Amino acid sequence: MPPPIVRKTQLAPIVQRVAALEASLPVRVLPSPPTELMVDPDQLEQMLINLMRNAVEAAIEPQHSAPAPITLVTSAVTPREPLVVVSWELTEKDLVLTIEDNGPGLGNPANVFVPFYTTKPSGSGIGLVLSRQIAEAHGGSIELLNRTDQKGCQARVVLPRAQALIQ
Repeated sequence: MPPPIVRKTQLAPIVQRVAALEASLPVRVLPSPPTELMVDPDQLEQMLINLMRNAVEAAIEPQHSAPAPITLVTSAVTPREPLVVVSWELTEKDLVLTIEDNGPGLGNPANVFVPFYTTKPSGSGIGLVLSRQIAEAHGGSIELLNRTDQKGCQARVVLPRAQALIQ
C-alpha cells in the first residue's frame, strides 16, 4: 500500500458518502462533532467502506440458531431489525470512530486480522487487513470486539488527536 498523501479533510462528508453506498441496509450516522482531519481521504474512505460493508453484511446475516421447540406464543415476537450505526467522538488524546452492528458477533476474534482468513463464502480475507494498515499508516489503530450491551460487533477506529482539528 502506498504511503498516505495527507491533506485537510472533513470527516462527516466521507462518512455520509460511504454510508449512502450501502444499498442493502440504511446505515445510521449519529450526530457527531464537526471534525477536520489530516488524512489521506481516499485511504480513509476505503477503510470505512470495508468496515461498513462488513457491519452491514453481519447485520443482515440470518441468525444461525437451532430451531426453538414448538410452544404456545401468547405475545407477538418481533424479529430483530438489522442495524448499523456510525458515530465518532473526540477524547483528550484521540478521535474515536465507532461502527456498531447487531449481527451475530465475532465467532473467532483472534483471526479477524489474519490475511486471507474469512468466514464469508465469497470473501477474500483482505478487507480488515487493509483497513488496519490504513489506520496504522495514519498513526492509529482498529479494534474489533463483540458488543457487551447486546449481540453484535463494534469496530473502533482510533486516530491520534494530533491528526484532528476541531472546527
